[in-house]
Amino acid sequence: MLKYKTKDDLDSPQRTLFHREIILNKSFLKKLYVEWYDTLLRELTSVPDGKIVELGSGGGFLKNIVPSVITSDIIPLPHTDLTFSALQMPFRNSEVSVLFLLDTFHHIPDAYQFLKESERVLQKGGKIIMIEPANSVWGRFVYKNFHHEPFDKKGGWTIPDTGPMSGANGALPWIVFERDASLFTNRFPDLKIEKITYHTPLRYLISGGVAYRTLFPGWSFGFFTLLDRFLAYLSKEISMFMTIRIVKR
Repeated sequence: MLKYKTKDDLDSPQRTLFHREIILNKSFLKKLYVEWYDTLLRELTSVPDGKIVELGSGGGFLKNIVPSVITSDIIPLPHTDLTFSALQMPFRNSEVSVLFLLDTFHHIPDAYQFLKESERVLQKGGKIIMIEPANSVWGRFVYKNFHHEPFDKKGGWTIPDTGPMSGANGALPWIVFERDASLFTNRFPDLKIEKITYHTPLRYLISGGVAYRTLFPGWSFGFFTLLDRFLAYLSKEISMFMTIRIVKR
């Protein structure tokens, strides 16, 4: 596993660039990212015309698949279009059709402020699409025992703002959109939780992520895709990730 000597090491642009190199060169992991990016592609036909924005692009490569996307991060990176905080976006009111976040929401220090800002920039019919850690039996076990980030399901809507990557609570998506779903509805009547889907029990672990070696070669991805879908069908409690779709009414 990668060892982070300090939080500054974890939060440095060099670390993100290192992660990008790993993602692009690990066949199994790259195929998983492509599948996750397809989640966004499927939504583009059901949203109004407008800016497509990825928040927390990090080491990803979404722009290679969706050239029109505006990639962004809170730290300056040579491959992203813009640098800004998700709490203060440089877009006009109702200018954005989609906000896409891959493993980003659980690093945002103030979920309420982010959602208010998202509500401002999204068009009516626009969507927030997130792929985030799942608070399932299997997910909790993995994240609490084999991951460096905190996973506190008793937490609130804010996390310590220690840094773009070192500040985190893996349970934050579940807290806001499931545990506190009624509070979310009261606070954001113009935003509707359209769907939450639990998925991907094994393949991220098999890929090794950015910290471990891949357990199986890239050509086996199709077999484990079928196995993942079967396991997720049996029970959401076996999943490691969830996709959250929110639409602006």
